[in-house]
Amino acid sequence: MEQEYDGDIVYMQQEDDWDRDLLLDPAWEKQQRKTFTAWCNSHLRKAGTQIENIEEDFRDGLKLMLLLEVISGERLAKPERGKMRVHKISNVNKALDFISRKGVKLVSIGAEEIVDGNAKMTLGMIWTIILRFAIQDISVEETSAKEGLLLWCQRKTAPYKNVNIQNFHISWKDGLGFCALIHRHRPELIDYGKLRKDDPMTNLNTAFDVAEKYLDIPKMLDAEDIISTLRPDEKAVMTYVSCYYHAFSGKQKAETAANRICKVLAVNQENEQLMEDYEKLASDLLEWIRRTIPWLENRLPENTMQAMQQKLEDFRDYRRLHKPPKVQEKCQLEINFNTLQTKLRLSNRPAFMPSEGRMVSDINNAWGNLEGAEKGYEEWLLNEIRRLERLDHLAEKFRQKAAIHEAWTDGKEEMLQKRDYETASLSEIKALLKKHEAFESDLAAHQDRVEQIAAIAQELNELDYYDSPSVNARCQQICDQWDALGAMTQKRSEALQKTEKLLETIDQLYLEFAKRAAPFNNWMEGAMEDLQDTFIVHTIEEIQGLSTAHEQFKATLPEADKERQAILGIHNEIAKIVQTYHVNIAGTNPYTTINPQEVNAKWDKVRQLVPQRDQALIEEHARQQNNERLRKQFANQANVIGPWIQTKMEEIGRISIEMHGTLEDQLTHLRQYEKSIVNYKPKIDQLEGDHQLIQEALIFDNKHTKYTMEHIRVGWEQLLTTIARTINEIENQVLTRDAKGISQEQLNEFRASFNHFDRKRTGIMDAEDFKTCLISMGYNLGENEFSRIMSIVDPNRMGLVTFQAFIDFMSRETADTDTADQVVASFKVLAGDKNYILADELRRELPPDQADYCIARMAPYTGPDGVPGALDYMSFSTALYGESDL
Repeated sequence: MEQEYDGDIVYMQQEDDWDRDLLLDPAWEKQQRKTFTAWCNSHLRKAGTQIENIEEDFRDGLKLMLLLEVISGERLAKPERGKMRVHKISNVNKALDFISRKGVKLVSIGAEEIVDGNAKMTLGMIWTIILRFAIQDISVEETSAKEGLLLWCQRKTAPYKNVNIQNFHISWKDGLGFCALIHRHRPELIDYGKLRKDDPMTNLNTAFDVAEKYLDIPKMLDAEDIISTLRPDEKAVMTYVSCYYHAFSGKQKAETAANRICKVLAVNQENEQLMEDYEKLASDLLEWIRRTIPWLENRLPENTMQAMQQKLEDFRDYRRLHKPPKVQEKCQLEINFNTLQTKLRLSNRPAFMPSEGRMVSDINNAWGNLEGAEKGYEEWLLNEIRRLERLDHLAEKFRQKAAIHEAWTDGKEEMLQKRDYETASLSEIKALLKKHEAFESDLAAHQDRVEQIAAIAQELNELDYYDSPSVNARCQQICDQWDALGAMTQKRSEALQKTEKLLETIDQLYLEFAKRAAPFNNWMEGAMEDLQDTFIVHTIEEIQGLSTAHEQFKATLPEADKERQAILGIHNEIAKIVQTYHVNIAGTNPYTTINPQEVNAKWDKVRQLVPQRDQALIEEHARQQNNERLRKQFANQANVIGPWIQTKMEEIGRISIEMHGTLEDQLTHLRQYEKSIVNYKPKIDQLEGDHQLIQEALIFDNKHTKYTMEHIRVGWEQLLTTIARTINEIENQVLTRDAKGISQEQLNEFRASFNHFDRKRTGIMDAEDFKTCLISMGYNLGENEFSRIMSIVDPNRMGLVTFQAFIDFMSRETADTDTADQVVASFKVLAGDKNYILADELRRELPPDQADYCIARMAPYTGPDGVPGALDYMSFSTALYGESDL
């Protein structure tokens, strides 16, 4: 039956409007004249006539109309029998009108040119007729016309190693292509093994002679013209090859059977490759997780802050450089697994079961362990940095206090061990006694410092300070010396008290100086110690507290200066008395070692340290302000990104449930949505940069936001994974629709039914909802039948039905797919109705790689009618689909 075509379509653009400039190579024109004339005569002879000169014999339009009637099987309008030009133009127009009604738009070809005998126009018209009635209806797989004819030639000549058909000109010059087509369908007509590629003349003449004698295909080409022409005319070759196609079209049944087998084998080979790819990717990912978890679980602390900060930097590199590609691999692995399972379901193959330990659930469990180790590792790193920071501060404080104490105790033992009171005068004894009392006061004042030193050493031990042995040794030395000083102080005090009764006079001014100078000196030492004490703060409030305390200290300086003047006044009074009364004083103040020069020196030191402390507090205040700026900078972005991620997750959830429009529209929308999400990545990277600045500044808390970088990272990774999974679900639905022949309306009905019974709006139905849905669709379900259906849609026995499983089930109910029985029937066609097939038959009908695939996997045939080398195609087909299908 002739197929009708849209009259507005320019038929194959008339092969570029038949060489638009009407310039035709003379050699090509000669080939076309011979080929087109022979082709026309092959049809006109059915009506008992023929033509001799193609441009002359069609001028009156009569044979042209007769040719069209023969090749179309239809009657044209009655021709004009007159000899006048107007009658000829009328007949040609009738023929051209008939061609136009067949969907062919003739460009630049008019009846006048044909009547006038224009050779190029006549050849162009005949080529248009050949295209429409001899080539256009050729269909091979999903290609047609010229491409279909070329594909047919390539398929038929594929087993012949010396033939490589890529076009309709130079690929045929050696003649082997024509011989291969004849030998493939009628091997008894040509001894192909004796042909040589370097003898094109023999090859071409052999093919043309055999085709004319046995296949009723007239000689349309000259071997000499083809060989002598650098590039044979494509239209002439295509016309002649199309005659081969129509002559051998009866072989199409076997080719269809072979194509079906090729399709099934191609699916099986592709699925096996996908399985191998999954196993390798899963193994590599699990191996990386296995190597990474011990590193994350290593909690061996470092002794220095620098070493721990290097660990933190290594961890940042892991999060920034090493982990993201693995996140993508994990997501791709899940997508590949889902795509493979969908393809297996669509081709009625058993579901893919990965090797032990490589299931998606195993990978998810291993990934969860990795995430857990990662979270614990980061918390441990930050805690260790805090601990080392605290240890460094305590160790420095210990060294300062110990140095001050050791400086104070220097020489005290020698002083306490002196026996100068034995030969001293009464006044000297009194002085020694008062001096000792002042020392005891000073000793008691230093008791707090010793206790502080011991407390700091104890805290360093509790925090596992790496240099604790040296700290403990120094602390023990200080304590032992302190105990010795106490004992020696007590012993000297008893000796002085024993001789006290012998002494009556005392210089009250020395005593008063000593009593007032000692606490003032201790105050100045404490002030110097406080002014030089290191501090660590984490907030603006803490530094403001230190600044307030420092201002309060500075407010006490005027009163302290008055006390200093008073103490110096006592010393001046002593000097005045000595000068006035000529008192005989041996040495310095007997009650204290403090002198006015020392008091003034320490006072000057205190005054010098005050502005230094001011500057340190100002700098720390600026640092804390910068830290607060960093906190707010991070919080401002996190408070936008966090809700944005949550909103996108909710929107994707709604999209995956509602799914408006066609699957392609949904897929386009989701990919645009995915692109907009990926385009948001620079904001995440910017937030990562701010987070790194915060960590480098050792900021551990942020009151301005509830979001941490870990929350943002996890949310971002979940968002990317969710959109990728949603797109993959739609792609699988497209595969299902195309493979099963499901219309968009059916898919919409399936989605509406699924959404109606998905009461929780989770995208998953439980077993009861699924059963209710089936009943509403007219299924009469018993327990056994429903259990059988559940085993199909829920092979893992989770009690849940996804939309993809629902679609697979409904498409299986409404569509037809290749089955094992169809494959067995196809093999039987290739085997010539035998119960077995031979390797030569497989190699003749199938492409080489798929023929070898079958031969390698088919078992020898053991039936009673078998012959040597027979192969069992029935068991092979059973293995492709599983035994339950046969």
